[in-house]
Amino acid sequence: LCQLPALALGTRANYKVQEEQPPNTLIGSLASDYGLPDMGHLYKLEVGAPYLRVDGKTGDIYTTETPIDRENLRECQHLLPGESCFLEFEVSITNLNANSSPRLLEGQIEVLDINDNTPNFASPVLTLSIPENTNIGTLFPIPLAMDRDSGPNGVASYELMAGPEAQELFGLQVAEDQDEKQPQLIVMGNLDREQWDSYDLTIKVQDGGNPPRASSALLRITILDMNDNAPKFEKALYEAELSENSPVGHSVLQVKANDSDQGANAEIDYSFHQASDMVRRLLRLDRATGLITVQGPIDREDIGTLKFSVMAKDKGANPKSARTQVVVTIKDMNDNAPSIEIRGIGLVTHQDGMANISEDVPVETAVALVQVSDRDEGENAVVTCVVAGDVPFQLRQASETGSDSKKKYFLQTTTPLDYESVKEYTIEIVAVDSGNPPLSSTNSLKVQVMDVNDNAPVFSQSFTEVAFPENNEPDELVMEVSATDADSGSNAKLVYSLVTDPSSKGSFTIDPDSGEIRVKAVLDREQRERYEFLVVAEDKGSPSKQGTASVAINVMDRNDNDPKFMLSGYNFSVMENMPPLSPVGMVTVIDADKGENARIQLSVEQDNGDFVIQNGTGTILSSISFDREQQSTYTFRLKAVDGGDPPRSAYVGVTINVLDENDNAPFITSPSNATYKHILPHTSPGQQVSKVKAEDIDSGINAELIYSITGGNPFELFQISPQSGDITLEKEILRKHHGLHRLVVRVNDKGKPSRHGTALVHFYVNETLANRTLLDTLVGHSLDTPLDIDIAGDPEYERSKQRSNILFGVIAGIVAVTLVIVLVVLVRYCRQREAKSGYQAGKKETKDLYAPKQASKSGKSKSKVKKSKSPKPPKPTEDEEETGLQKSLKFNLMNDSVSDSPRIHLPLNYPPGSPDLGRHYRSNSPLPSIQLQPQSPSASKKHQVVQDLPATNTFVGTGDNNSTGSEQYSDYSYRTNPQKYTNKQV
Repeated sequence: LCQLPALALGTRANYKVQEEQPPNTLIGSLASDYGLPDMGHLYKLEVGAPYLRVDGKTGDIYTTETPIDRENLRECQHLLPGESCFLEFEVSITNLNANSSPRLLEGQIEVLDINDNTPNFASPVLTLSIPENTNIGTLFPIPLAMDRDSGPNGVASYELMAGPEAQELFGLQVAEDQDEKQPQLIVMGNLDREQWDSYDLTIKVQDGGNPPRASSALLRITILDMNDNAPKFEKALYEAELSENSPVGHSVLQVKANDSDQGANAEIDYSFHQASDMVRRLLRLDRATGLITVQGPIDREDIGTLKFSVMAKDKGANPKSARTQVVVTIKDMNDNAPSIEIRGIGLVTHQDGMANISEDVPVETAVALVQVSDRDEGENAVVTCVVAGDVPFQLRQASETGSDSKKKYFLQTTTPLDYESVKEYTIEIVAVDSGNPPLSSTNSLKVQVMDVNDNAPVFSQSFTEVAFPENNEPDELVMEVSATDADSGSNAKLVYSLVTDPSSKGSFTIDPDSGEIRVKAVLDREQRERYEFLVVAEDKGSPSKQGTASVAINVMDRNDNDPKFMLSGYNFSVMENMPPLSPVGMVTVIDADKGENARIQLSVEQDNGDFVIQNGTGTILSSISFDREQQSTYTFRLKAVDGGDPPRSAYVGVTINVLDENDNAPFITSPSNATYKHILPHTSPGQQVSKVKAEDIDSGINAELIYSITGGNPFELFQISPQSGDITLEKEILRKHHGLHRLVVRVNDKGKPSRHGTALVHFYVNETLANRTLLDTLVGHSLDTPLDIDIAGDPEYERSKQRSNILFGVIAGIVAVTLVIVLVVLVRYCRQREAKSGYQAGKKETKDLYAPKQASKSGKSKSKVKKSKSPKPPKPTEDEEETGLQKSLKFNLMNDSVSDSPRIHLPLNYPPGSPDLGRHYRSNSPLPSIQLQPQSPSASKKHQVVQDLPATNTFVGTGDNNSTGSEQYSDYSYRTNPQKYTNKQV
């Protein structure tokens, strides 16, 4: 990125230009003359308007339409001779490629004088009195000529032109007196008042310009009697200081001149000589005493020094005079408070004391240029400037070239801005001078934080209508439009343009900057009465946004035209059922005249009260409600009468066509809901069996009908044509289809919203129509049945079919339950058979022991069991098992090692020889679980039968002798105990 050189921070740019240059004259180029960047930067003129403009890209400085007149510039009004005239300017330079604060460049343009003013004497007739005995060679001063130009273009020479009688008596000598050319009349011959008491000469003055300018005046010389001595001032130069704001009458100084003559020749009259209007307005000179006093408000800020001459002239018959120079210096008083000027800088523009700035600007972004100045001088002009309050803004000095009485600051941000937190700041700037007592002033700026640039230019008026006379002068101002943009910077800088139709193209122009609209052509009302165009205000954002405003210009003239309808006849179309006083159309009448002559009254002729018209808008209103089915067309005439005297009128025909609205539903013409159609069962599919006919009194698409079956066709036996309403048989008729069928046919029109009618179409499918009374009863029942219930075929057929299905289901259920019961019985039988099969040798014995069923009480029985293993006994037969179940055994099981072991008496259902007691116990014992403790000495013996158990193996337990032989059973666990066996016999 290009960096600005040090010139923008300290040095001033200096240029020279001659005054009165034409517009767009190049004064200088900041980029090329001072090495400033010519790309990626924006140059903006901050101070120097309206005399200067700056090219935003290159920094070239040009003159404008406002000429630079050195003599009329405020800065050059009170220059002393030889002083230069300067026009100051300021340019801000913003880097568009970096989001940084702009830099400020100050400069001055020396306005060079050109010879654009003619030197002139104070009066066209100059009077000079000379005594008759004046010595040859005596000089008399002639009043000076004034030239507003300076330097070489100022007064350069004087020339005296005399007639023959005075050519030898008078001559001209020009003396240099304090940078002024003082013309003096020199006496070259003896003067005799008695011979010639006055002479008329011509004195010519010419400046030093190229080409030179000149003027002349009449110099009238009057010959007086002798007056020997001229007054003489005590000082050649009087100097004094005068405090500003001195009261009227305050004494400034006194000049004094002496005259050696006596009498009237010694009486002196003081007067201002070559004093400016300001001197004469502010000071008063006492003609008798020479005392100078204040007679007007003294303000050092208006003028700091008063320089003038005072002439002392005696009152002799031939008065003599003398001059002295007076310099009054105005002493400053602290009577001016500091001045604070706040203006936009760079891309930030101000409007009505408000600056708009985006919230995403970096810290230290300048939002304003603050210039603080004090019109006083010295200590009274030393100003201190601060920002008051707690706001995120501060002042930073913008230029090093300012003086104590005039400083420039950037008002810049100190922290990031947040639109969502604070949308607007009011910044108050306070400036205090160093006077005694000090004076202060404040100024404020509102800073509005903006989100984005999303605002288009807006005109103060969206529509403007003006009257402009015809036969105008070209380039005459018509009006001025103004638009504003809520955005800031270049997004708020507007350029105006016109959008006109081809017929008025070139008739008007607009100043792109000011919005002034001027007429370029001479307007003629007979050719065109009204001009309408758009004014476009486009901002310089990217992409740009624009706003528009409509402008109408009426050219006025006499009333010499009839009213004229825009059309030769009007045809309007309206919807029926519109409420009364609804607008049905609008007519436009124009009149080339203006004012009352163009004020048109409209009325309805052949009026029966059906229609009225609104004057002013041309809107035709209906006073009736339209019904197309009763009347579809209305015809009448409109009369237009202007307000002229006599009035002019015009007529036009109007036709109102009433358009159809879908306000009528279709109605069924056939068949009737209470009728029916007989269909034979052998009717072939595809054959038309009926037809629905309907009508709609609407028209167009509102009368186009669509037929559909919406109910009563569950078998899809019938189909209807959507266009014709023909009902055809679609399927072959089955037994279940016999009986009465009710079709719900819906007829819709194609209007929006659609309307519909409903028809009930009855079909009776049967071989004959024998029982018509029953059929009429069915049809009557159908008319009372809701439409969402289908009536189709024989209902008894379906109900019998349903009953058969229910019967088949019940039978199938019974069979399934029977099969499940048989299967359960079979499985139970198999399991019991397996349980009764007995003990088999070599088969692992179960760990569970079962208690046998309890039998009646009996005494203890003992039997000895052999120790030797016996072969596996055969499986007992069913008779044996039954016999065993009938027998009972009573066990008295004792455990010798446990003295308190319980006793149990277990009835056995198996015979005593059965080896599988545990199985018997499990299947027959009703007792709760107890522990049986086989005390076998070795694990290998546990599978032996009861007869092989050791003699010492004893089962100990208790039992209930009252067991009823229940099928319940309990599980018993066993454990091996290595105790000694007790010899007991069972």
